[in-house]
Order: sequence, then structure tokens, then C-alpha cells
Amino acid sequence: MADKEKGSSMDLLQLVSFNIGNEEFAVDILKVQEINRMAEITRVPKSPPFVEGVINLRGKVIPIVDLRKRFNLEERKTTKETRIIVVDMDGKVVGLIVDAVSEVLRLPADTIEPPPPIVAGIEAEYIKGVGKLDDRLLILLDLNKIFSTEERKLLTKA
Repeated sequence: MADKEKGSSMDLLQLVSFNIGNEEFAVDILKVQEINRMAEITRVPKSPPFVEGVINLRGKVIPIVDLRKRFNLEERKTTKETRIIVVDMDGKVVGLIVDAVSEVLRLPADTIEPPPPIVAGIEAEYIKGVGKLDDRLLILLDLNKIFSTEERKLLTKA
């Protein structure tokens, strides 16, 4: 009953926003398990180019993906702001390397527009939409579409 009351005309999305280069991205907070500082990453031979390797997260080995490489952006050295966002993609736990995590925010659903064909050089298939918040534009990523079925299999092997 309480859930129906929340679903009023002003639906709010809770998002975790982060930066890659000059662009600000966001993912649904329900997909985010945790946010960690950079850790020692163990390289895995024959893994896809965007997979940095794996880390041991409290006894669980998870693959780490560099979103800069995944989106074909220039590489950048890690800084003290670099973070690993641990997300759940259809039951598969993956760490995503981002330049910096900005904040957790609430965005009214009606401020989100469908993505143009190309945003910030990233193909629109990965993008759920573009959200407007004051003078900022947030690129909402669809975590389930960042990797093809074949790439997901490779991530599972990593």
C-alpha cells in the first residue's frame, strides 16, 4: 500500500552519479552494491581489452572493467579520486572503474529524455536516457546493455 502512494505523478529515480572525463554519468542506485577506492587488480590473460583484471572482494573474485576503455575513451592514470563501483548486472557482480564518484541524487523521471544517437562519443545503445538536473546533463547508463551477450560470457570466465 505504501509503495502505491510513492508512485505519484512525481516519480523520482535514485541514482549514483560519476565522472568519466568531462562527462557525468549515472546508474540506478539499486544496481550499485558498493563503491570502493582503487585496489590491487590481478591481470587475467586473454581477457577482453576493457577488462583490467580481477579483485578479491571479501573472498569473492570479481572482474574489473575500465569504463574508459569500454567506451573507447583515452586512458588516464588513476588518481586519488578514481573509484570502483561494484554493480549487479543480471546477477553477475562486476566492478566498474570510473574517474570519480560525484553523489547520490534523486532525479524526477519526467526530466529524462531519450538519448540522441551518439552522446559524448558513446553509442546510444548503452544509454537509457539523458537527465537534466539544474544546469547539468546526466547520461543514464543501461548496465544490461554495456556488454554484449558474448562479452558477458567472457566476463564470467574472468
